[in-house]
Amino acid sequence: MEYELLGWPPDGPKLRLDHERFSYAGKFVMTNTGKAVARDDDQADEPVVAAVAFNEDRTDPDTLWLRYVTVAHDRRGEGIGPELLGRVRDRALERGYDRLRIAVNNPFAYEALYRTGFEYTGEQTGIAELVLAYEPGQGPPSRGRYQAGLDEFRDRDLSAEEETFLDSRRHSEPPAIESHDG
Repeated sequence: MEYELLGWPPDGPKLRLDHERFSYAGKFVMTNTGKAVARDDDQADEPVVAAVAFNEDRTDPDTLWLRYVTVAHDRRGEGIGPELLGRVRDRALERGYDRLRIAVNNPFAYEALYRTGFEYTGEQTGIAELVLAYEPGQGPPSRGRYQAGLDEFRDRDLSAEEETFLDSRRHSEPPAIESHDG
């Protein structure tokens, strides 16, 4: 797997993704967001298997927002998303950002971000997405805050797969933070 940061905001490249393979595919053609991808060179026809778009906070230039994260439908669950996010996180910190934030709308993304060191802030967006943040030195994620976010999802209309996933995480500790080479 190859990971590449394609550009920083506001001069990010256009990235055309197949809308049948990726959620949010249309959001990656905007050029005002930075982008990073994961590529699998063994897939010559469609080497991109994951992508993330990001931009600076409009009111806080020290904060980078991860806007859209997508993994090819047939490659989900392989850890590609957390690996890509960890690499973007590390590069953003090297670039001088003090914190990263993201809003998520499903428990699978929530868990993936926790595996990358993000933690639920207790905030939600106006469209009921949970806001997670990463700040260097914030310490290990707390079980209480982790479960509070999962409880927010439990109160929603969920798929059977999401309900099973949430049941498997009831009373559990946050997932271990994965290290990323990169």
